[in-house]
Amino acid sequence: MDDVDLNLLAALDVLLAEASVTGAARRLGLSPSAMSRTLTRLRRATGDPLLVRAGRGLVPTPRAAELRDRVHELAREARAVLRPQPARVDIASLERSFTIRASEGFLEVLSAPVVAAVARAAPQVQLRFVPKPDKEVGPLREGLIDLEIGLRGTSAPEIRTRFLFRDRFVGVVRTGHPLLAVGEVTPERYAACRHVAASREGETGEAVDAALRRRDLGRRIAVAVPGYPDAMRIARHSDLVALVPRSCLGNGLLGDQAVTSGLEGLGLPVPAPEFLISAMWHPRLDADPAHRWLRETVVTVCRQAYPGR
Repeated sequence: MDDVDLNLLAALDVLLAEASVTGAARRLGLSPSAMSRTLTRLRRATGDPLLVRAGRGLVPTPRAAELRDRVHELAREARAVLRPQPARVDIASLERSFTIRASEGFLEVLSAPVVAAVARAAPQVQLRFVPKPDKEVGPLREGLIDLEIGLRGTSAPEIRTRFLFRDRFVGVVRTGHPLLAVGEVTPERYAACRHVAASREGETGEAVDAALRRRDLGRRIAVAVPGYPDAMRIARHSDLVALVPRSCLGNGLLGDQAVTSGLEGLGLPVPAPEFLISAMWHPRLDADPAHRWLRETVVTVCRQAYPGR
C-alpha cells in the first residue's frame, strides 16, 4: 500500500465531522495551513472536492456525505487495532470459549472445581476439555488448544509454563485388600500381587519397575488399561493393585470422595521420583488478559487442592 497514507483516513474523519478546516486543525493539533494542505491531498486521492465553500463555511459534497459514516467507522476500527490491548478485561461479561487439554486424572478430580470457579466469575465463558493422548505441541502452536495441563514436554522451547503442583506415584487397592491386612508393605509383598497398569505410567512407572528389578522383583501385570481412572475402577472391584499419581486420589476437600470411595492409597515400597504438573500455553496468548485470568484461575484451584505441593 505504498500509494496510500492511512493518516489521511483520520484526517478525513475529522474534516467531515467538523466541516471546517480550522476546527479539524484544532482537534488534530495542526496549523490551519497544514490542515488545508491535507484537504488538498484528500481531494486528490478521492477525486472529489469533499468540502466546498457555502457562504462563510464549508459544506460536504454528496460524495463526502456518502463517505462520512463509513470513514468514521474505518477510523474507529483502525484506532482500535493499533491501540495497546487493555491490561484488564471485564471477566463477568466475558464471552469466550477456551479449550483445555488434560489427562483423565486431572479431569476426574480437578475439572469440576475449575468449571465451578470459572462459572462463578465468568458465567458466559465456555470451557471445552479434550483428552491428552500425547505431548505433541502442534495443537498449542496452531491455536487448537488454549491451555495444556500435565508434564512438560521438551520439544517446544518457546512454550510458556506455570508450575501447578508436585506429584508422585502411589499404589491403590480396594478397601480391605489383603495387602493392607498385615504389617508393612514390603517390595516382596507388593511385587507378589497382580497389577493393573495404565498406559500413562510412562517414565515414572518405569522407574518403579527398575527399582523392583534391582531387587530381582517385578510387577505381574494382569490387566492393561488406557488411563488412571480405568485402573482405579478395576482396583476398586478386584484384588489388583493400581499405580496412579497421588493427585488422582484428590484430597477430600473438593467433593472428590466419589472418586476414591472404596479405595485406599499406599506408599510405594520402592523409591519413585516426584514429577511436576504444569500449565502450558503458546506465547501468542501470553499477554491476553482473558487467557491470563484463565491461567490464574487454574493455578488457584490446583494450589487450593494441593497446598504445599
